[in-house]
Amino acid sequence: MKIIMISLDSLRAKRLGSYGYHKPTSPYIDKIATEGVLFENAFASDIPTEVAHTSIFTGKIGLRTGIVSHGSELTNLPKTINWLPTMLRKAGFTTGAVDNLYQLKEWFARGFRYYTNSVGKNRWIDGQTINELTMPWLKEHKDEDFFLFLHYWDPHTPYLPPEEYIPLFYDKDKDPYDIHNNSMNPAYNHMAYPFFKHHHFDLLGPVTDAEYVNALYDAEILYLDNKLKELDHYLEELGIKDDTLLVLFGDHGESLTEHDIYWDHCGLYDTTVQVPVIMRWPGHIPQGRRVEGLIQQVDLFPTILEAVSDNLHLDLEPISVPNDLDGRSLWPSILGHEEGTHSKVYLSECAWQAARGIRTKKFKYIHTYDSGPFTRPQRELYDLSSDPEETINLAETLTDLAEEFETDLNHWVNSVLQGKEDPMMIQLEKEGLPFRKRIEKILSESNLSWDAWKKNPSRDRLELTTRS
Repeated sequence: MKIIMISLDSLRAKRLGSYGYHKPTSPYIDKIATEGVLFENAFASDIPTEVAHTSIFTGKIGLRTGIVSHGSELTNLPKTINWLPTMLRKAGFTTGAVDNLYQLKEWFARGFRYYTNSVGKNRWIDGQTINELTMPWLKEHKDEDFFLFLHYWDPHTPYLPPEEYIPLFYDKDKDPYDIHNNSMNPAYNHMAYPFFKHHHFDLLGPVTDAEYVNALYDAEILYLDNKLKELDHYLEELGIKDDTLLVLFGDHGESLTEHDIYWDHCGLYDTTVQVPVIMRWPGHIPQGRRVEGLIQQVDLFPTILEAVSDNLHLDLEPISVPNDLDGRSLWPSILGHEEGTHSKVYLSECAWQAARGIRTKKFKYIHTYDSGPFTRPQRELYDLSSDPEETINLAETLTDLAEEFETDLNHWVNSVLQGKEDPMMIQLEKEGLPFRKRIEKILSESNLSWDAWKKNPSRDRLELTTRS
């Protein structure tokens, strides 16, 4: 048996054709979806990258593992917690990864017999690099039972697609640097600008049109789509495509100016927490199946283990699904016996801002504990059936319903912690928001304080201070 699990970092579900997008960003991903199952309402219980992948490989939400922050120096994942690659290696699978999450935390290399760190001299990683590192590994191990984890970063900032992809999404007669266009001003004068100046905007040049940046994001998705097509064709060339359980997932989405978030993945809005999940396994997964019910990323863990336990060869050790997981098997939904695994999904973030929330089919509730560089009400409530863009906060009008969600959220936190300290509150008390610290460091180098910057965030002001 062969398993290839592919993380598509920062890929927003609704930016794919198979999820309803009208632009041609994902023809090959859409093709894969028709060959297997697509989950229409899949959600990341924990964002962003570090906590999302930890949840996926443990089958547990961050509140249970204690990993709730991205980029924190306080976190540590105990080796006693079940880890998917380790379990598969012990069962006899050859385990491999082409990934750079080891740069974040050491536990991301656990369980892999072969770990190829894809990091290069730049902070961004091109999909072509992933393929070049992956294909020789596949050729060498094609006759073995293997688990391979691949991590593509193309839709992540900075958006730097090959130039030939851009005209497909941006009118070539328009000038993205037109000085009369001021649609970039909100991003340039945002509290988070010091961080993105270095990591994104300086690499794009003096862009004035926000739609151009969105077009770059779409172009990156199409480039990624072509790299996945290249990889899939290589599986066919090796003769292992039909033997492979292929799992595509987004770790989180991307906000493209919505909710005062400019090309980043924070906020518990659907732009960020709704993710693509697509699975294909010829002969095992029905073709063209679309699951409408709610699922979570943590459901992938028991789903893969159940697939393994039902298809063991004589040379593999028996493997069982732990009974202490937050994830639930997707197989009943894949086979059409159920629609989803949850009636509601609990959400959490602690990087740019600290918040928790609840997502049901009809409503979204968010409680913000620290808004970081954003301006947020403490409570937000949205009726997704009438307001899918989450623009009309009903927390002050539907107060009884908001209170019901707040009570539910608090009960959930307490039931998981069982008297233990809340890791999010520990993070806020001992270290603060990890990404606020990054901004403060940049500001200090420019002789600016956080409080002074908060009163008057301005690109011109920061650059003038830096030059002086």
